[in-house]
Amino acid sequence: MSDFKDKVVIITGGGSGIGLAAAKSFAAGGAKVLITGRRANALDEITATNPNIVGFAADAADPASAAGVVAKAVELWGRLDVVVNNAGDGAVGPMELMTADRIAAIFNVNVTYPSMIVAAALPHLEATGGLIVNLSSTYGSKAGAPLSHYAASKAAVEHLTRCWALEFAPKRIRVNAIASGPVETTFMQKQMGLPDEAIEAIKEFERNTIPLGRRGVPADVGEWIATLARPELAWVTGQIIAVDGGLQVT
Repeated sequence: MSDFKDKVVIITGGGSGIGLAAAKSFAAGGAKVLITGRRANALDEITATNPNIVGFAADAADPASAAGVVAKAVELWGRLDVVVNNAGDGAVGPMELMTADRIAAIFNVNVTYPSMIVAAALPHLEATGGLIVNLSSTYGSKAGAPLSHYAASKAAVEHLTRCWALEFAPKRIRVNAIASGPVETTFMQKQMGLPDEAIEAIKEFERNTIPLGRRGVPADVGEWIATLARPELAWVTGQIIAVDGGLQVT
């Protein structure tokens, strides 16, 4: 497994879940990986047992931190090959309970922050003929009644992916997105703030709705993120790839 030898990867929100699964896959293939998250202690625990992974504390709610993430990776390893915009935020609930601040926060993390990461990374990715992978959701294209602003932010991510693929193709930078289905992570507790009983009800509904009969695990999506960086997929750009057990086609 040396597909990624000498490659340098940034993964935002890489301290758990899908981001961590992707980081481990890249690292196993020989890449040097910079993962970001808000809790330095949690990142330190991960990097202590993964010599190819380095943690860097940065808050995806703060667009001003984006340039520092890119600068850190280049400082450490002198180049940048892959950017994975994985950090995310969301909310579940009726429209009448949404506030302007909460809507702005979702778009800040899901749309503005990835844009600032990409802006800072562009010259380095151009130098390597690099790759950007954005994390979307099944609900970036599938309607979900209580998910309107989260879904809208992911729809924006998908269209950014297509537009960036066209804009950056002359720079030899590919841009794709993974539209993930429901995965066993802490997203519903930490980002969406749902109580345990609501989470269990949602999980049961999803298990009964997903054609393959189960929610995903982080590696289901993380492996696809790494796969997009393999040399065999060098002619793939501007694509939104659904990894969701068939949920998108229901």
